[in-house]
Amino acid sequence: MLDSQPSSSARKRSALASFMFASRWLQLPLYLGLILAQCVYVFHFWVELKDLVLAAMGNEAALQHIFQAVAVPNAPLPTKLNETTIMLVVLGLIDVVMISNLLIMVIVGGYETFVSRMHLEDHPDQPEWLSHVNASVLKTKLAMAIIGISSIHLLKTFINAISYDAKTMIAQTCIHVVFLLSAMAIAYTDRIMMNTQSDNKHH
Repeated sequence: MLDSQPSSSARKRSALASFMFASRWLQLPLYLGLILAQCVYVFHFWVELKDLVLAAMGNEAALQHIFQAVAVPNAPLPTKLNETTIMLVVLGLIDVVMISNLLIMVIVGGYETFVSRMHLEDHPDQPEWLSHVNASVLKTKLAMAIIGISSIHLLKTFINAISYDAKTMIAQTCIHVVFLLSAMAIAYTDRIMMNTQSDNKHH
């Protein structure tokens, strides 16, 4: 009978382990904060889109706001809404969307991986990647999202190449290449880990 009762030290260890495991809920306010950041990005997107539409219709205040938004330091402001200006504004909108996608991956994937299961298996809108998400998959997807965001910024720099010096363009290109190499290193490391786990299961 005495042997079937858990010892006092075992109960203490169990309580400590439970307390430490419950500490994962401290991350919940962080994910809620990211949801608020997502709301800010949605508001910013619609403000920029509204100004672009109004500028195309000839609204002078919206036009000036668009010019300020796409302005490059030490470069003259555009004088009319041309194809390049529209392209820069649209690239800015795409940038907002991609950062918003990154936030969703961090919020949903991070909560599912590190806090609690969402039990979305039967939900018709469950993201395809969420069914097999883990820390490694999340890292890889985040790296790919950062590369996409970096590509948008690099494209905006190339469009305004005449306004930048060579050092700035080279620096931005090198940073983008570093992101690419980092993503490749993460993917390669995950592949090695998966192969190692597979070999261990066979043995």
